[in-house]
Amino acid sequence: MGVYTKTGDQGETGLYTGERVKKSSVRVEAYGTVDELDSALAMARAFCQKEEVREKIHALQKLLPLLMADLASMGQPARIKEEHAEGLERDMDGMEAALPPLASFVIPGDNPGGAALDLARTVARRAERCFCRLAEQEETHDGDRIFLNRLSDYCFLLMRMEEQEV
Repeated sequence: MGVYTKTGDQGETGLYTGERVKKSSVRVEAYGTVDELDSALAMARAFCQKEEVREKIHALQKLLPLLMADLASMGQPARIKEEHAEGLERDMDGMEAALPPLASFVIPGDNPGGAALDLARTVARRAERCFCRLAEQEETHDGDRIFLNRLSDYCFLLMRMEEQEV
C-alpha cells in the first residue's frame, strides 16, 4: 500500500474508530494540533543540549500518540489516564524545585533548544484551546483536558531547564 489512499480527496478523513468526518472538524483540528505539538517537541529535542531535557521531551512524545488516539476516536475508553497528568505534575514539581524562583517574566531564546521549547509551549496552548472547542460540541475525556492543561506548563519548565546556566 502506498502513502496516498485518495480517501480524503473529497475533504473527509477517517477517525481511528472508523467514522468519516470533515477535515475541517474541530476534532480533526484538535488531534492535528497535538500532532503539530509532537513535531515542535521533536525539533526541540533535536536542538536541546541537556540530556535530561532531551529525555523528558522524548518521554512526553511517547504519550502524545495516546492523546491523539483519544481525540481521533469516538465512544472509546480513554487512553490518557489521571496518572499521566499526575506524572507530569510530579515531574514539574521536581523541575521547579531545581530552578531558581522566578523574579520577572522570562524572555525565551537564550539558545535554540529553549526557543524551540517555547514554540512547543504555545502549540500546546493552542491544542488545549482546540480541545475546549471540541468539548463544547462533542463528548471528550476529562483526563485529556487535564493532561493538555499541564502540557504548556511542562514545556515552559523544560525551556527554563534548557536555558538555565549550569
